[in-house]
Amino acid sequence: MNNNYYPLLFEPVLKDYIWGGRALEKLGRALPPEGPVAESWEIAGHEDGTTAVSNGRFAGQPLTEVQAELGLDLIGSNNAWALERDKFPLLIKLLDAERPLSVQVHPGDAYALAHEGNELGKTEMWVVLDAQPGAELILGVREGTTRENFGEAIKDGDLEPTLHHVPVKKGDHICVPAGTLHAIMGGILIAEIQQNSNTTYRVYDWNRVGADGKPRPLHIDQSLDVINFQQVEPRLSPPVLISNENGVRRERLCANEYFVTERVTMEEGAIFNGECDGRSLEIWGVLEGKSAINEVALEAIQFCLLPAALGAYEVTAETGVVMLRTYVE
Repeated sequence: MNNNYYPLLFEPVLKDYIWGGRALEKLGRALPPEGPVAESWEIAGHEDGTTAVSNGRFAGQPLTEVQAELGLDLIGSNNAWALERDKFPLLIKLLDAERPLSVQVHPGDAYALAHEGNELGKTEMWVVLDAQPGAELILGVREGTTRENFGEAIKDGDLEPTLHHVPVKKGDHICVPAGTLHAIMGGILIAEIQQNSNTTYRVYDWNRVGADGKPRPLHIDQSLDVINFQQVEPRLSPPVLISNENGVRRERLCANEYFVTERVTMEEGAIFNGECDGRSLEIWGVLEGKSAINEVALEAIQFCLLPAALGAYEVTAETGVVMLRTYVE
């Protein structure tokens, strides 16, 4: 254990996309006086937005500078590939979808590397923090949809027969591999864990215009290249119980080659002991309640980064608490 390493907190970076609202204020974010705010980048080291550390010896330093100083001690040997590409491996966001996002898809790593420079692909997952009655997502395609008839539907301006809708409610989680056709519809607050990428290919944007009064760009050819048309009417996957003892319940929500995310539910006063042994960073986020990690206080909605070389750590539930834990296997 290196005593110079500790749970890192960050100042969020806000994004004012047209589909946002003002609901992030309910999650404790200080918003500008006017206008929509769509996303709060909670832990980010991307050219489109980098968060700065807000506590301890690294306070004021951008995450990218901390990674440059600490290297694998920050991100872990399981993320050595990210250091070679000068990337932080993950990006953590909050999303306020007051209005629907575009119908869109994200590429995988190979396509992104071939067509988007040093950008990563984008596999992601969502946890629904709040949802209005009747809230839903578009996820995958309907039975019988092919690349050919989907392309014709785009030309005809009639995508609806090809789109698979999924109702969602608070507490649901959704695993979204690269290549998944999707759209977050209106009235949903989401926590998003994803690869560190900002590449989105829009298929359809509801015939609306951006802040400049012009339609936002679409990416039809790229979308047709990367959509997984084998992802037919997918269902939400249930959580997988890992353990339930001493007031600590762990459930695996999503697991892929880029990250594993658990939901950790703890009774008041319960303690979870873990170790960052050099293989992977860990990112913890409080969804409900209050907790502390090595005496660094956390409350809803707040995320922190545990450096891979931190060593032993202790999570204490100050109240009953629901947390997300993300790491790379």
